[in-house]
Amino acid sequence: MLKPVKFKAHHGGAREEGLLDFSASLNPYLPEWVDEMFERAKALSKRYIYWEKLEEELSNLIGENVTVTAGITEALYLLGILAMKERRKVIIPKHTYEEYERIARIFNAEVIKAPNSPEALAECVAKRSIVFFCNPNNPDGRYYSPRKLKPLIQAVEDTDSLLVLDEAFIDFVKNAKSPEGENIVKLRTFTKSYGLPGIRVGYVIGFSEAFKSVRMPWSIGSSGYAFLEFVIKDEFQHLKKTMPLIWKEKERIEKALNVKSDANFLIKNVGDAKIFVKGMKKKGILVRNCSSFGLPEYVRFSVRKKWENDILIEHLQ
Repeated sequence: MLKPVKFKAHHGGAREEGLLDFSASLNPYLPEWVDEMFERAKALSKRYIYWEKLEEELSNLIGENVTVTAGITEALYLLGILAMKERRKVIIPKHTYEEYERIARIFNAEVIKAPNSPEALAECVAKRSIVFFCNPNNPDGRYYSPRKLKPLIQAVEDTDSLLVLDEAFIDFVKNAKSPEGENIVKLRTFTKSYGLPGIRVGYVIGFSEAFKSVRMPWSIGSSGYAFLEFVIKDEFQHLKKTMPLIWKEKERIEKALNVKSDANFLIKNVGDAKIFVKGMKKKGILVRNCSSFGLPEYVRFSVRKKWENDILIEHLQ
């Protein structure tokens, strides 16, 4: 008999129409070429999709050898296949993206929770373990520079362990830098920074041959292929245009609500998140309950366009 894994996943994003959605942390500005991209996807839908050439072009654009995946989620499952058979101990910060723990449970790994700091996590690293670290972290948006990550990176190297850096939101961090190291796997996605979560396209930096050996064939469909074509052609100009707009609005929200974040989302203590989310939903506004992150008093909300942020600020004040 097949038995289900007893672990319920919680994610942001509206599941019904008509709500002003601040729960999903996405770029509110879509690329100018999005309609043209979908027309291209329609033409591609009549054949099987092979993206090795695009993967090579993307690697050249980024300057590192990458493995294209169906978002970070596929990369996490590939990590389970590749690493959790031999490395049975998985170390995860207490307040972070819950999918790390879910993957570990699926692959029967031992899960150790530690405080959300590189120093505290470093103390828990044992020989040949796996450490998950979201940078900037979800849900609080705190970014750690390579210098601040150094104790954790050193502990991983000393124990022949693996550091999995989830950099899903690093495009939203001003002047962000990513650390280097032989025992580091970096997970990145385009779906957040381009505001198209349904496209499901991301990439992995590190251990390229290993990831490609277990990757599912055709996991990127015609929409994902067309998206990659346009991203490569665009050379990240869309991000260069829109990120300053998001940073400006984030600073305005921080001042108005007395909150702080390095990413495109923020959290606020509202007492009882469950009740608060229900109240906001009645007003047509969706924010994220942070209970699944172990923070039942907090809600998370993203930075959107100015007129939308005005509505959010008014209600949260």
